[in-house]
Amino acid sequence: MSDVTLQNFEADVIEASRQAPVLVDFWAPWCGPCRTLGPMLEKLEAEAGGKWTLTKVNVDENQELAAHFGVRSIPHVVAIADGQAVDQFVGVLPESGLREFIGRLMPNPAQVALHEALALAADGDRPAAKAAFQSVLALDPGFDAARFAYIGFLLDDNALTEAQAEFDKLTPAAAQEDTYAALRTRMDAMQGVAALPDEGTLTGRIAANPADLPARLDLARLLIARQHYEPALEQLLAIVRTDREFEEDIGRKTMLSVFDLLADQPEVVSRWRRQLSTSLN
Repeated sequence: MSDVTLQNFEADVIEASRQAPVLVDFWAPWCGPCRTLGPMLEKLEAEAGGKWTLTKVNVDENQELAAHFGVRSIPHVVAIADGQAVDQFVGVLPESGLREFIGRLMPNPAQVALHEALALAADGDRPAAKAAFQSVLALDPGFDAARFAYIGFLLDDNALTEAQAEFDKLTPAAAQEDTYAALRTRMDAMQGVAALPDEGTLTGRIAANPADLPARLDLARLLIARQHYEPALEQLLAIVRTDREFEEDIGRKTMLSVFDLLADQPEVVSRWRRQLSTSLN
């Protein structure tokens, strides 16, 4: 527990909250309920062992801070996490209520482990990242977002059999997520590559007959499997412009899945969405 003022608030609360949640207890020496709440919070902080920290702001001496957080009655507790106020309460809660309030601030262990797995993957440590993904899913087998990330990781390594096995473990609700359709499109394309003609053959067919929509679709699938998404979108858009009914509007539907695969490139998605919208009008 520490006392904070306007001068050290940025360092002791905002920056500190990027490492672990911080509770800010707005109080005053004359406040009877504050003298009840304060020791309870201090007890819980000691039990937490650093998982969160408690700071105290004397409102009589720090009226600017109190005004900034809209404090009109004390005790008033504000929870700060990742530099932002995320929750608050006014008055005295029973210990069970305090534990529930604090519990909502604690990061999900599986979510923390997922961040670690993604960081390892970004750093290029593939064996460690794979083990980390498996640990995440051992903690929470129903964590579809983590399994989606792991499936994408496996597809990057061309581990199609393992990726399919992970698909089979997704919860029923996962099929409603855009990511599901995107990864399914990518995996289907990768699995079908062996049965497709080579790129040179397909481009030759299209050059000879621009209306050869099966060739355009096969080329798009080949390009998706290679993660060459914009050239694939070019072929799919040509299908949409030529025949919306081709294979039950597969050109447009596949474009939407590719947009989800390009979620980290919003400018690219926006550009192709505009072209698709224009073609549909």
